[in-house]
Amino acid sequence: MRLSLLLAGLLAAVPAAASTVEIQSSVLAEKRASAADGTTRVSLVPAARVTPGDKVVYRLDYRNNGTQTASGLVIANPVPAAMHYAGPVEGSAAPELSVDGKTFGPLSTLKVREAGAERPAVAADVRVVRWRLAQPVAPGAKGQVSFRAILK
Repeated sequence: MRLSLLLAGLLAAVPAAASTVEIQSSVLAEKRASAADGTTRVSLVPAARVTPGDKVVYRLDYRNNGTQTASGLVIANPVPAAMHYAGPVEGSAAPELSVDGKTFGPLSTLKVREAGAERPAVAADVRVVRWRLAQPVAPGAKGQVSFRAILK
């Protein structure tokens, strides 16, 4: 499956005063290679093609290009229908999750309605990943948030 079919638009809620915050989204594939010492090294490379079962990382880089501090920054990214959410990337802030794009929280608090009954949500139900940055972003400052997904 071509990667271009998997990408969904990036959503970003940026307060009016922080309209100079730039957000760039990239999709990276995990590449495994054997090292001379017999271990396997995993690196991230731009995803050109992915096949079912492949793991990818959605990385969202943000930078405040303005002259004022940006506070209350919210960054959200949909999980494409062809992907299963697989958790945050090590070192990235823990995101809020949503199965419907309206209600957000930890996965353990989310419910899915099926056939008239509710059941606990699982990672495969996640449709939107969102971060509310707790710290203001100073002029010139940058950062990144990321999550993993697996092609169905």
